[in-house]
Amino acid sequence: MRHRLAFRKLGRTMEHRKALRRNQAQSLFEHGQITTTLQKAKDLRPFAERMITLAKKARQGDLGARRRLQSLLTERFFIAVEHQGEYDNMSNAGRRAVRRSRSGRHYRTGEGKGSLPFTVTAISHRLINEIAERYEDREGGYTRIIRLAKTRLGDQGAQAILQLVGEEEVPSNVPKPGKSARRRRIDARYAAVLKTGKKGQAAVERPKSEASEGASEPKDSEPAEQAPDTEAKGEASPE
Repeated sequence: MRHRLAFRKLGRTMEHRKALRRNQAQSLFEHGQITTTLQKAKDLRPFAERMITLAKKARQGDLGARRRLQSLLTERFFIAVEHQGEYDNMSNAGRRAVRRSRSGRHYRTGEGKGSLPFTVTAISHRLINEIAERYEDREGGYTRIIRLAKTRLGDQGAQAILQLVGEEEVPSNVPKPGKSARRRRIDARYAAVLKTGKKGQAAVERPKSEASEGASEPKDSEPAEQAPDTEAKGEASPE
């Protein structure tokens, strides 16, 4: 029986489920939003908000909260979007220099060091110094779930967007979604029906116009045929 069980198994073992939740939380804090299934988004939301609460406490100087955050979220390093192209064109030695110092310690802040124009950024550093600062005056409710009408290919699972509040795009900058394959097929069929309907209507109107022209010609010739009769009547009246 499923009594007093408040978590979702998601078809995984406990270790796999914790690793999945941790990786999704790291991606959420790195990109600001992620697209996943609805059940995974509901399972990840309370965990991500707890991490933000710990980050707010760590920002105020709570060492226990900082250690708890690092033990639950572990660590991941990423390159900022504006430097991604330059990082891709680097050699392996250049990439190692951007990630670690000569002593072997990881860079964490993303700022340039010496001759390096940039370095890697740690997830915990961004969470404590950027995301926690943004929600300094907000008590909970740091994320939102937006359900998507488009389902996942393969199993038709319901999808949703989990995003940090404040990371949403401005409505004027949101691109118009393209038409689906089903909508394109429906539009093509509708256009074909309209095209055949116009051809059929033109074919029906053509015989009607010919018939109307044919009916109007005898009416024009009737006075000419009746003219001899009136002359004959006029000749017969004097007698």
